[in-house]
Amino acid sequence: MARKQNDDLLIEDELAAAFLNDDSMDLAEPVATPQAAATTPAPAANDTNTAWDDQEEDFPGQLAVDVYETDENLIIKARTAGVNKEDLDVSISDGILTISGTLSSGDDTTVSRWHIQECYWGEFSRTLALPVAVKEDEVSAVLKDGVLTISFAKVKQEQAKKIAIQ
Repeated sequence: MARKQNDDLLIEDELAAAFLNDDSMDLAEPVATPQAAATTPAPAANDTNTAWDDQEEDFPGQLAVDVYETDENLIIKARTAGVNKEDLDVSISDGILTISGTLSSGDDTTVSRWHIQECYWGEFSRTLALPVAVKEDEVSAVLKDGVLTISFAKVKQEQAKKIAIQ
């Protein structure tokens, strides 16, 4: 399932975002809200004219990260539960870190009708500029219990030197 452009908005903002960000939406069609979804029957499997199919665009999922530093290191943590390390790609160039990969739901070729699909499956990517200078060749990346932890050694910033005025 492709990710919608406004998936990262809060649920309360989805209705407003649908009107503000999606020019292709037919305003005559009802907008599915989480409250309405509980009472609205799912469309038939062969119904190809659903509102969400028309709005769906191909956007890679965005990976959520935590970035913090200790005295010696810059740490980036990303929740990657269900992703095999073979399906992850981590790279850095000039202080720009990129984490990308694919989250596979398994074999769903036999699915004839979805009732609820809230999980994101497919490609994801996150690129971020590191907030401090790091030694790009002194890095470790560990995938444990569904959390990717990347640790860079920080570049030591020289202390300001006092200049005597004569």
